[in-house]
Amino acid sequence: MKRKFSTLIAVIVIVLILVGCGASQYNSIVEQDEAVSTAWANVETQYQRRADLIPNLVNTVKGYAKHEENTFKEVTEARAKATQITVDPSRLTPEKLKEYQATQGELSAALGKLIAVQENYPQLKADQHFSDLQAQLEGTENRINESRTRYNEAVQSYNLKVRQFPINLLAKMMGFEQKTKFEAQSGAEKAPEVKF
Repeated sequence: MKRKFSTLIAVIVIVLILVGCGASQYNSIVEQDEAVSTAWANVETQYQRRADLIPNLVNTVKGYAKHEENTFKEVTEARAKATQITVDPSRLTPEKLKEYQATQGELSAALGKLIAVQENYPQLKADQHFSDLQAQLEGTENRINESRTRYNEAVQSYNLKVRQFPINLLAKMMGFEQKTKFEAQSGAEKAPEVKF
């Protein structure tokens, strides 16, 4: 009788230890999943900041370069397209991320053309408002890059966690899947060519 009781106590202790370890690992995965979501939100915040700066930049350039209507139209259309796409971080598939990156890439290309307009208008280069907006836009581009880097680091940490044994078994049971990282767009290794 004493031996059965001791065995029962030992089994209960082992089960409690396993449950405690499982709960701890589950909480760790949830924490890293949240870190990925936060990092993604930071990426979106920086893209939104860029989208918010664009109308001011376009209006400033319009005052000097009235016949550049096609460039203004491209920037406005690319901005509208880029701000229409939203991605839920919990459903961030490679296809959705690629679509999101493509629209942001179109916006970057259109902005490049807009910034290049200043070369044809020396008085625009001297405009303090334009210079301030351009500096803010350049700073935002740097913030976007930094946010994407932090997002990729959070995804790497999360993906390592959900792939390691034995946590991967728990992750699969609980529905945690690997996340997609930002990657360079095809053709990013070539400098964009701006033509008017």
